[in-house]
Amino acid sequence: MSLINFPRFGKARSIITGFKRKCPSCEQTKIFSGYLKLKKQCPHCGAPIGDIRADDFPAYLTIFIVGHITVPGLFMSESLYHPPTLFQMTFWPFVAIILALALLPMLKGAVVGFMWSIGMKGDEFGG
Repeated sequence: MSLINFPRFGKARSIITGFKRKCPSCEQTKIFSGYLKLKKQCPHCGAPIGDIRADDFPAYLTIFIVGHITVPGLFMSESLYHPPTLFQMTFWPFVAIILALALLPMLKGAVVGFMWSIGMKGDEFGG
């Protein structure tokens, strides 16, 4: 099924809709059937969302964002409050894991929304 026959919105709107984990075509239903698995098609409008391959880009974005939150937090807490090392070694990995698990599906939805807005499936260069 072609991606061309379904409505498209602007890039920003599609990214925001994807970030909410909703279909970038109809903006009505959730696009995930599990934690990170896309539904084959949107149950509301029939858009072939499952054909879009976001690959590793959502994971790279997640690592980038989580790293830019936790590393400065670690350095600031160390320089201002001097907490015990055991606290640092348990608290910051916990924060990083929670942030990563929370952000990953939202960022995957945003990447899928962006790819939808430009008509990209993720298999344009072979494979």
